[in-house]
Amino acid sequence: MVGYAIFNDWSARDLQSTEMQVGLGPCKGKDTAGTLGPFLVSADELEPHRDTDGFLRLELTAELNGETVGTDLLSSMSWTFEEMAAYASRGTRIRPGDVLGSGTCGNGGRLAELWGERGRQDPPPLRPGDTVTLTAQGIGTVSNTVVTGTGPAPLPRARCRSRA
Repeated sequence: MVGYAIFNDWSARDLQSTEMQVGLGPCKGKDTAGTLGPFLVSADELEPHRDTDGFLRLELTAELNGETVGTDLLSSMSWTFEEMAAYASRGTRIRPGDVLGSGTCGNGGRLAELWGERGRQDPPPLRPGDTVTLTAQGIGTVSNTVVTGTGPAPLPRARCRSRA
């Protein structure tokens, strides 16, 4: 690992839910809808936070419009970053400059999963003007405000059928 940064995945969950029905996994929304920052922290700077199992024990916080919607520890992950990099490199090359996301921090860092757990859209879907702030101990904070899109209108959702 060269270093660590915060990656805010602005995934197109509406598209992902359709794709996942046919086993494609969460494909859409990653290559043009992500925030990476606030800077790259070298791996050696975070070594003092590594626990005996090899995980980085860093506090994580997700906020929406200044209200905390989730907290977690990075050490709650199922695999260490080194294990994820080893797995990701099976059958493909990892090159300098590649970014590997660790997945979403639990306990409120992901709106769609919160809605499923709560049975309602609380907090509500993001709207223009909403500000999302993610903080990771030892790495920093990224904060972004949602704006109205300027590109073409999205295509209507297609219905996918499984070949079961």
